[in-house]
Amino acid sequence: MKLDTRAMRHLTAEDWKVLAAVEQGSKNHELVPVPIIERFSRLKGGSSLVSKCISTLAKTSLIAKMKEAKYDGYRLTYGGLDYLALHTHSQKKHIYSVGTRVGVGKESDIMLVADHTGAQQILKIHRLGRISFRTVKTNRDYLKKNASGSWMYLSTLAARKEYAFLSALHSAGIPVPTPIAHSRHTIVMSLVDAPPLRQISSVPDPAALYASLIELYLRLAKHGLIHGDYNEFNILIREDVSTNPETGTEEITLVPVVIDFPQMISMEHVNAEMYFDRDINCIKIFFERRFHFKPTTPGPFYKDVKKTVGRDGFQRLDATLEASGITKKMAKDLEAAIRQHEEEKLQNPEAFEPSDDEEDDDDEDEDEEDKEGEEANTDEKEKEEQPSIVIGFQSPSESGAEQGMEKLSINNKT
Repeated sequence: MKLDTRAMRHLTAEDWKVLAAVEQGSKNHELVPVPIIERFSRLKGGSSLVSKCISTLAKTSLIAKMKEAKYDGYRLTYGGLDYLALHTHSQKKHIYSVGTRVGVGKESDIMLVADHTGAQQILKIHRLGRISFRTVKTNRDYLKKNASGSWMYLSTLAARKEYAFLSALHSAGIPVPTPIAHSRHTIVMSLVDAPPLRQISSVPDPAALYASLIELYLRLAKHGLIHGDYNEFNILIREDVSTNPETGTEEITLVPVVIDFPQMISMEHVNAEMYFDRDINCIKIFFERRFHFKPTTPGPFYKDVKKTVGRDGFQRLDATLEASGITKKMAKDLEAAIRQHEEEKLQNPEAFEPSDDEEDDDDEDEDEEDKEGEEANTDEKEKEEQPSIVIGFQSPSESGAEQGMEKLSINNKT
């Protein structure tokens, strides 16, 4: 779905309270009854003011009814959850304006945003369950009694897990975007001015770049972590320019930056070796196909690398997940959803092919909710995209991040 913040400036403090009340009620109700919304919102104006706010929120598709419901109630939409997260970021001055969408996929939307100083950042909005919505709805074990909120639960959990790992990796010196803030299903992080590996058509030394990618992966392993989706889509290649002290000429170093961590697992995971081998093979296959480079030595191998975990002063970070408040059950829920998503992609690849139709109006009919998985098929991992970027041969060009930045002020007065 597309993020439209135009209505934010028109919402009153009472509207926000009612929207938050619907979110709170969604933890235990598929449809939140109006009396519960009234009780949670605690508005002095009583039921009449609550009804007015409900009408406003429904008109802007932040909440919705379901047809043929047995009682008068409302559910929170993705748009409503987006607004609540943005409102939190706005109040904490992490986001002042929202610009263009710079990436869209089956599991997340990537937005260009700016803080109150004008500094540009990235907002990642997790939408786990957008493609696999029908399957998620039938797997009620995710929430047991609170099955209706599975999409919110999974998206929020994915963001929470990614932010925890992002923070730990950044502190450990791993090249990742700088984590700034987290709210619900969203993460604010630094803008990395670098193209993904998949867009790069040529590099001066494929062997050196390959070696740096493997070395980075082994660093993660020494910290006790396996990325789980280490490929050309989740690796950015940054050009760092330095001056050679002897010749006085500029030299360019290609530095890989890793992104996307919801699927990251421990080296102790029961399927760790399978994910380890898959990640390494993805890099090997890509380099052979794109750069016609094939390493002369085999490996690295999981059994050998596992012996290095926690050694040479490397702190184990695989315990970070539990320390962040995410329980083992939460981790299993998220892992099951991601695995389920991969299986569904193999069974129904047509549902994951790029589509020109990205609209998602969050209609009141529950059947329309099912269509979210069908209409949001524009995948940021488009396999057919032709590489067009040549890097490492000359000084990097100025950032194009300013282009297309249309600031949309968020109301900070509520």
